[in-house]
Amino acid sequence: MHSAEYGYGLWPLVIGNVMLMMFILSIVFKPRSSTDWKSIGSIGAFFVALFTEMYGFPLTIYLLTSWLGKNYPVVDPLSHESGHLLAVFLGTPILSLLVHPGSDLVMAAAFIIIGVAWKKIHRSQDRLVTDGIYLYVRHPQYSGFIMIILAFLIQWPTIITLMMTPILFIIYYRLALKEEKLLETQFGDEYREYIEKTNRFFPSPSALMRGFRSRYQE
Repeated sequence: MHSAEYGYGLWPLVIGNVMLMMFILSIVFKPRSSTDWKSIGSIGAFFVALFTEMYGFPLTIYLLTSWLGKNYPVVDPLSHESGHLLAVFLGTPILSLLVHPGSDLVMAAAFIIIGVAWKKIHRSQDRLVTDGIYLYVRHPQYSGFIMIILAFLIQWPTIITLMMTPILFIIYYRLALKEEKLLETQFGDEYREYIEKTNRFFPSPSALMRGFRSRYQE
């Protein structure tokens, strides 16, 4: 029997949020190749799982309440507010006030990174891009996808998305390796030299210093 404050079964919100996120990503990322479509399809599956639990069917809450029984820390676990598990288990609404806008900022930064990287690479005219955002990391678009996934995990953690996250990271890692092999074949020593001084997904301190010096010299 559902609570009077049952906050789920909102399937139009599930569909609408998935479509909105995929629309924004397609506008920013502009997939063209089969690798691009695989990248965006992988995160699309994450969005389906996430928003299904956020608004449709709270599987994680059902499982946790069945495991913990009366020890579950809220009286009305099936209200929508109780779906934020960090606030539920740490017992403070202040966390939601801090975490939600913080994760939104991370997502906004991720979309900017993806968009900037796309413009840079697709305006390259088949030359090796090592400046701009590519001065810091070799695969900034995948960095953006990883940031979006982590932001949503903080904002609305669920068992399914926690299980999906390492799988998605492995997919992006394998896609990055595939791209690197192609680029090494195309650009040879130039690309190998670039790899030696630039991390794959997140910038090293030396890369940050190079970027700082580059901007300072400008």
